[in-house]
Amino acid sequence: MHQNWQNTKQGDKLLKMPGKLDRGPIDFKSRVFETDGEVMGVATRDVISAPPTTRIIDAVEMMTSYGFRRLPITDAGTHRLRGIVTARDIIDLLGGGDHYNLVRVKHHGNLIAAINESVRSIMTQRVRTIPDSASVAEVTETIVTQKIGGLPIVNDEEVVVGIVTERDVMKALATEETDVVVEEVMSAGLRVTGPDTPIGTVTREMIAHGFRRLPIVSDDVLFGIVTASDIMKYLGNGEIFNRLSTGDVGEVMALPVRTLVSGDLYTTVPETNINDAALKMLQKKVGALPVIEDGKLIGLITEFDLVKAFSQE
Repeated sequence: MHQNWQNTKQGDKLLKMPGKLDRGPIDFKSRVFETDGEVMGVATRDVISAPPTTRIIDAVEMMTSYGFRRLPITDAGTHRLRGIVTARDIIDLLGGGDHYNLVRVKHHGNLIAAINESVRSIMTQRVRTIPDSASVAEVTETIVTQKIGGLPIVNDEEVVVGIVTERDVMKALATEETDVVVEEVMSAGLRVTGPDTPIGTVTREMIAHGFRRLPIVSDDVLFGIVTASDIMKYLGNGEIFNRLSTGDVGEVMALPVRTLVSGDLYTTVPETNINDAALKMLQKKVGALPVIEDGKLIGLITEFDLVKAFSQE
């Protein structure tokens, strides 16, 4: 079913830690289910999509309302896939990368004018998809090797019939018990930022390095974590307009990133079993857990790390 509708130095800080263990190559088909069509058993079938004529602000509000990181763009009548908009595209628009030219050049910095453009101006048109006949093994291999957080599922007519994400695959694979702990598979060598870093600097860091999230550290203590979705929500829930007086995007992107940090911060420790880490992520509906030891941040474990780890077990 379809329903349309700081400073720079702080932002460039690298937290160096010991590297994670190398768990060797992955044989996806021997480790993960490989029944044809099984992807539809773990995917979301009730796909929310939007036509290419949708205004950017309407797409962002839709994504914020439903808690989506990505929104398929489809023809209104046929539901054939035409593109996709992600939280990354939105932070790119707000100052992170090439999409920012829509604001800075075409609309001379006027954010309100830019977000009233159609979503086709920022959507990714060449979308990696997965067929509805795919197995979970094939989806897992695509996610791990291509480092893609979510894939639209299409039928033979290129009609979107579902969407599958890292979280869906992690949930399916985490049912198998393992002795692996967080320390073995966590991401190390983290790039972090400070609470007073401007939001605009954070968006540029994320786009430049391909990050979806940045830990915020103050005096070696974890202050919080900011994600691409948090920055997108800043626009989607209207908060950005409450702080906008001139209409210029630079005004709101100069605010410190601590403005976006919520009071909820969920963490884990190095010796936690990855089954327990996956369960906590699913219960708290978060995509990553900072790893804390002796009161300090030593790593980050993400849905991607867990999908990769479970596929190796």
